[in-house]
Amino acid sequence: MARRNILFIMCDQLRFDYLGCTGHPTIKTPNIDALAARGVTFSNTYCQSPICGPSRMSFYTGRYVSSHGSASNFAPLRIGERNIGHHLNPLGMRTVLVGKTHMIADREGMKRLGVEADSAVGVHHAQAGFETYERDDGVHPDSMVRPDVVYNQYLRSKGYAEDDNPWHWVANAVQTDEGVRSGFFNDCVDLPARVTDEDSETPYMTRRAMEFLAEDDGEKPWLLHLSYIKPHWPYVAPAPYNDMYSAEDVVPAIRSEGELADTNPLMKLFMERVAGKTFGKDTARETVIPVYMGLISQIDDQLGILFEFMGKRGLLDDTMVVFTSDHGDYLGDHWMGDKDYFHNPSVRIPLIVADPSEAADTTRGTVDDSLVEAIDLLPTFIEHQGGEVARNILDGRSLMPRIRGEDIEWRSYSVSEYDYSCQVFRPETGRMPLDCRTYMVATERWKYVHAPGYPPVLFDLENDPDELVDLGLSAEHKGVRQMMADHLADWALRYRQRETWSEEHNVRMTGMEEQLGVLIGYWNEGDAKGKDPGILPKRRPVAGD
Repeated sequence: MARRNILFIMCDQLRFDYLGCTGHPTIKTPNIDALAARGVTFSNTYCQSPICGPSRMSFYTGRYVSSHGSASNFAPLRIGERNIGHHLNPLGMRTVLVGKTHMIADREGMKRLGVEADSAVGVHHAQAGFETYERDDGVHPDSMVRPDVVYNQYLRSKGYAEDDNPWHWVANAVQTDEGVRSGFFNDCVDLPARVTDEDSETPYMTRRAMEFLAEDDGEKPWLLHLSYIKPHWPYVAPAPYNDMYSAEDVVPAIRSEGELADTNPLMKLFMERVAGKTFGKDTARETVIPVYMGLISQIDDQLGILFEFMGKRGLLDDTMVVFTSDHGDYLGDHWMGDKDYFHNPSVRIPLIVADPSEAADTTRGTVDDSLVEAIDLLPTFIEHQGGEVARNILDGRSLMPRIRGEDIEWRSYSVSEYDYSCQVFRPETGRMPLDCRTYMVATERWKYVHAPGYPPVLFDLENDPDELVDLGLSAEHKGVRQMMADHLADWALRYRQRETWSEEHNVRMTGMEEQLGVLIGYWNEGDAKGKDPGILPKRRPVAGD
């Protein structure tokens, strides 16, 4: 079989609708658009949690947050969880990282089980199953920056030696008349970063990916996870991307005054966060969003360079290219900033898959609006490499049949989860961390949010695609809410932890007690008539001396 590679590109905090190919009216993303033209765009894809860490752990395990248990940023992924390497390495595939994972190792679990952190098992776990060509989780505030950040070392080697944390004060800061200003403050982010385009994060990571590809031996297949930090905040871009767009390119906010009246109490707490108040102002949106768009165009330009590099080496002929994001960004929609809640700008993500094989020719350039989840990618990778998808372990479903135009039965609803226990407003709720969970279930028509202790939220996606009218307390929609709650209950009652017992093994074990000679409830030998004589009791006296 010819070698099959996978280029798994992930952006951070990229909205599903901020690409040319997904409908943005002015953003320039010609290389991503060209990728869509030679692949399938899955236009109705949900992440499993609208926040970095839990979402990524779902990508890397193929499991819902309730399955893998890493429910918050910085919550360790338990040592027993199978990751992307566990599934793909036995198929002969290297799994290589350039960029971000947000993976936190289960140090307590490793210690309890006697797994040394520097052992092969410990390192494999700590890196979510990736070989780390270069890992950089991308946010290095002064209070927690590590001295071994390779990108900081690179910046110093390029002469950016004035500050001890150049990631912050060079790559993510701007020069104003009053001095250097941190990109964590958004009022001046329309100014250019203090770093050149060439030395900024996105081109740097792209070059690192090309360095890995230049070392490719042409024999062993690989999955390269190129994981960009941008357009995640700080929203700072180098010239010329900082002013490539203007306020005229800012699409109107998806929000209404009605959302501020009789607001669901939990939703209101998200609105009242600092980010919500900031992005509730048109001035902030008109300052930040053009830079956000510039960061996306910078990624697109770099992907053009990468694809050209791969094309010259023939790598696009045997490499499936996947482009996605871990979650979105409100940018002021619904009076919110950042992410974390379940409106489409936050929970839906772009997903493009371009499979170079002839079997995918019939779907090139198409848009598939089926309900797709982030956890579907790992089963897709396994099937692409010729492996069997372990249904007792993986919650997602392979997209390969859809990529190759096969008509198959598909899911009727998608699920996302969020744990708000680390939110600054948590004490106001009076709830302890274990009670701070929320769930979204979405069909093609409806979206329902369940948060224990709060009224439900319901949106009619057919008649209210912008999700402006909450029907969570509408008497007329009581039956719909019950239907959606039933979907959530159906999902919640599925097996989550039967990982050691495969479906195939379970089939073989059917009726195993009798096959082993354990006869339960029989009245006499007559009840066992017709059974395999080999399972019936047979006395074997011990021979005397």
